[in-house]
Amino acid sequence: MSFNGTEGAPIALATAAQWTANYRNAAGTGVIKAHFFGRDILEKILAQDGCMGIRMYYAINDEGVQQLILVGADAHEKDQVDGTVADFSIPCPSRCDTSSSLF
Repeated sequence: MSFNGTEGAPIALATAAQWTANYRNAAGTGVIKAHFFGRDILEKILAQDGCMGIRMYYAINDEGVQQLILVGADAHEKDQVDGTVADFSIPCPSRCDTSSSLF
């Protein structure tokens, strides 16, 4: 198999809200619910030669805080580790949309 850039698909908001609720219920209180990455870093990753999309790795930093690591992936499903690898997202909490049905 190989990536072609069309992977992923929209889902209904009701489904997304239920799935995020499932996570919150399983994870308990005080956990990170989401990460925000700005447009610039996403575009930088996607602009790399041969990049077909972004792979997201779960991670825990040196302080024990949950993180997401972003890296481009090519058509051969290989991480583009010689390019831009991103972190330093803004976690939720503390910067969250508390009015969102996904929160």
